[in-house]
Amino acid sequence: MGIDARVSTGNEWEGRYGYSRAVRSGNLIFTTGTVSMNEDASAFVPDDGFAQAGRCLEIIERAVVELGGSKSDIVRTRFYVTDISRADEFGRAHKAFFGDQGPALTMVEVKGLIDPTFLVEIEAEAVVNT
Repeated sequence: MGIDARVSTGNEWEGRYGYSRAVRSGNLIFTTGTVSMNEDASAFVPDDGFAQAGRCLEIIERAVVELGGSKSDIVRTRFYVTDISRADEFGRAHKAFFGDQGPALTMVEVKGLIDPTFLVEIEAEAVVNT
């Protein structure tokens, strides 16, 4: 299997590093690490982990929908956070977005992200019923 479809937002990093926001291969959709970026590439609500995580998940949902999936098709999320002591902010955003029956979640602390104003980067995988 190869890549059947791609989504690109055209942001600076996608072009510079040669990657897609999300790809679909068969019934699988994979999103790249997603930060809470505004249209001008600045951080969405700096220093608010809940808001940044929510924004990341909204961006991910748009990419999944563009590739023929839906939020309910997302089966796994991975959170890369710069301060694990703020895990509750990020986790509450996950639950607010997905509800009680959300996907599998991994959350790990990392030394830093591409810009220090980003507190969280999220990846997701979806399985679309065909």
